[in-house]
Amino acid sequence: MEERELRALIGEVKAGTLSRRRFVQTMVALGLTAPLAAQMLASAGVAQAQPRWTFNPTKRGGGGLLKTLWWQAPTLLNPHFGSGTKDQDASRIFYEPLASYDPDGNLFPVLAAEVPSLQNGQVARDGLSVTWRLKKNVAWHDGKPFTADDVVFNWEYAVDPGTAAVSIGQYRDIAKIDKLDTHTVKIAFKTPTPFWSAPFCGPTGQIIPKHLFEAYKGGKSREAPTNLKPVGTGAYRFVDFKPGDIVRAELNPNYHVANRPFFDTLEMKGGGDAISAARAVIQTGEFDYAWNMQVEDDILKRLEQGGKGRADIVAGGNIEHIQLNNTDPWKEVDGERASIKTTHPFLTDPAVRQALNLLVDRGSVQEQIYGRTGIATANFINAPSRFVSKNTKWEFNVDKANQILDAAGWKRGADGIRTKDGKKLKLVYQTSINAPRQKNQQIVKQACAKAGIDVEIKAVTASVYFSSDPANPDTYLHFYTDIQMYTTTMTQPDPQRFMDQFTSWEVASKENKWAGRNPTRWRNEEYDKTWKAAEAEMDPVKRAALFIKMNDLVIQNIVVIPVVFRPRVAAIGNRMRDVAQSGWDSDLWALAYWSKA
Repeated sequence: MEERELRALIGEVKAGTLSRRRFVQTMVALGLTAPLAAQMLASAGVAQAQPRWTFNPTKRGGGGLLKTLWWQAPTLLNPHFGSGTKDQDASRIFYEPLASYDPDGNLFPVLAAEVPSLQNGQVARDGLSVTWRLKKNVAWHDGKPFTADDVVFNWEYAVDPGTAAVSIGQYRDIAKIDKLDTHTVKIAFKTPTPFWSAPFCGPTGQIIPKHLFEAYKGGKSREAPTNLKPVGTGAYRFVDFKPGDIVRAELNPNYHVANRPFFDTLEMKGGGDAISAARAVIQTGEFDYAWNMQVEDDILKRLEQGGKGRADIVAGGNIEHIQLNNTDPWKEVDGERASIKTTHPFLTDPAVRQALNLLVDRGSVQEQIYGRTGIATANFINAPSRFVSKNTKWEFNVDKANQILDAAGWKRGADGIRTKDGKKLKLVYQTSINAPRQKNQQIVKQACAKAGIDVEIKAVTASVYFSSDPANPDTYLHFYTDIQMYTTTMTQPDPQRFMDQFTSWEVASKENKWAGRNPTRWRNEEYDKTWKAAEAEMDPVKRAALFIKMNDLVIQNIVVIPVVFRPRVAAIGNRMRDVAQSGWDSDLWALAYWSKA
């Protein structure tokens, strides 16, 4: 786009003839991130649009009990250890980031007094620093003031290897943080950083109090009592927590936003399954909100007929995918299974990987299970559009899979199972207990049987599978099976941190308490270099090309097999107001503004 065309578009936004959202979408299609597009408008004097709430209360509270369902129950309440979305969401009831991402991918200030921009001088043009001004009327739930010291501490806490924080990737590339005054910090990056809002923003940017966690930084991090009894700055204060069951909270009378929140108390009930959660909101109205409706679309449509709620579907970057283990999950080395010192007995054979890729019937999965809530895809990155590769395609072909295995020397035995060099193509395929996932497993199992691959199905209770407990061998991060399936969430409108889950430094291991984000244990020098190059590339077009290359490396090496691209789906009661889902943040990013008619 030429400069004069760009200026004309900005002029239309100023005149009100072109919506801000449409401008951002146009820039995104050309290769910019939503935050960068927003910065362009800010530089031109167009103020950032903020969410509009339909209900503007004149007092705090009075709304009674808010009842929510997270059928994958949380197991801890420290956002730095939240390896599963449900732990991040449960923490978000109490803790807050400097800013959240709204449905358009724009930054919405939370603990920050304002959003940094080129216009206000808080974002350096060279991408090497960003300055955050903090709200001054914020207190922790125990009455202690929230200050710049807390921000600096969270960086120090997360990057300490002994802490073994899942969030380390967000903060690793910060060179230093200068405390300019009690409520201002300047973050200096090691290299030019186009996605400067990665630290301290969104679900992994939640800030914990220095005065309660300082004694537990490093090796003692898992011993902090506050891991289970949070003291945050959020709209609700901690009341009770039963891991794997329920979280209870009450209104924070000193919340830093006037006349918020609306509800007096809150419950996040865990356990059960997605179908019963959908029914409890949409059909019976027993609950107000339910997260992650991984339910067959036909069931959702039936529940919506004459019900008391709806399925709310918004775009995001989540991907349901199958992972292939690069290590041996059945061999123990130095007290650790699936050690990077081992290799998988047969999944390192490219022919086996190619065959498995051909045996996943994505079309049937979409048609028979997901419908509008899951779109068949060959890509790991599926949004925003500028990062989506056009170099890939998916194919379901049992005959071709058989031909590949035949040519690679995998011979069928008397039992129909293929064997080579004394190794049988027998694998264990795990996922969490959930009806669509179990149906997905059966579709893959049946196709594999036709190709001489024996598949044993393993289903793990969701609260166990997505547990952040390093002593639990059945978590997806331990990955003690041959292949596994789940949805990984893209919680920011930029894939930088989303794609670090394939970098060699994020390998999940005993050493980092299985907090690393790379459970496949795939390591590739070219991928690592490409990821680092994207991290510092300021040209948006070149940067998008680097992410496309990363996607293609993952797909070509069949590190994972994408199944369906999943938009966010929640169940929302018809009486609820201002429950605006964001495809780029926690479901609870705007919890303080929820209300009920």
